[in-house]
Amino acid sequence: MYPDNKVDSYKLINEQLKSLLENETHLIPNLSNACALLNMALTDINWVGFYLIKNDGLLLGPFQGKPACIHIPIGKGVCGTAVAQKKTQVVADVHAFPGHIACDSASNSEIVVPIRVNDSIVGVLDVDSPIFNRFDDTDKVGLEEFVAILAAGCNWNEE
Repeated sequence: MYPDNKVDSYKLINEQLKSLLENETHLIPNLSNACALLNMALTDINWVGFYLIKNDGLLLGPFQGKPACIHIPIGKGVCGTAVAQKKTQVVADVHAFPGHIACDSASNSEIVVPIRVNDSIVGVLDVDSPIFNRFDDTDKVGLEEFVAILAAGCNWNEE
């Protein structure tokens, strides 16, 4: 059971991620476990996963939830916008987001956090919710720390 207080919850989630990554740098298993951890720990979400930079676009990586879009161009949708703008996107209502890519019509809000390795964006963490306005600054800070831990703990040169 995770604390009701989101700050405390993210502290616990991020400590658990560090434990999962201990002595393990393989990218795909680590991203898979990271998805499972967030899917288990976060409330009111319906999709969590990663898109990785590949051939000047985003390619679907490990995720938990319904089948998803496989390719997303940089600059398109919330994920592509996060890469193009090089910053986290917190979207209260995805239906009002210009160019939103609807992989699941049940999703109403979204947060997308770029993953940086050596000052380059290598991918994004994408979390969707069926609840409007689900994500806030606490989620932004907690998930930005989460991806920083992943960025430092994985071998991003693997295929």
